[in-house]
Amino acid sequence: MEKSDVIDALSALAQESRLGAYRLLVQAGPEGISAGEIAAALGLPPNTLSFHFDRLRQAGLVTVRRNGRSMIYAARYDTMKALIGFLTDNCCGRPGNACAPANRRAPEPEKEMTP
Repeated sequence: MEKSDVIDALSALAQESRLGAYRLLVQAGPEGISAGEIAAALGLPPNTLSFHFDRLRQAGLVTVRRNGRSMIYAARYDTMKALIGFLTDNCCGRPGNACAPANRRAPEPEKEMTP
C-alpha cells in the first residue's frame, strides 16, 4: 500500500460517522448492508450518509452495488488488511507481544504462588 493510499484511508476514517459506518460494514461481512440500515443504526439522514460513503469509496475502503432500489455497501477487506499491514509492517522488532491489539493480547503468564 502506498503512503498516499494510507493517508487517504486514515483521513476517511478520521470522522465519527464514517468510522461508525465502516465498523458496521466490517461487522456485516462481505455481503454488506443497505445504506438505509446503516442510516437507521447511526441515526443519520440518508443524504449525509451518502456524502460519507463517497469519501470511504474514494479511499478504497468500501464497495457499493445496487440491489433493486437499495444501495448495498460492503467493506473492502483487502484494503483494510493492507492498511493494517502497512501500520504494523515494522512492528515487533523488540521482544514481547507489542503488536497484538490491546483487547486481544496474549494473556500474561500466571505467576507461581509461593506458600
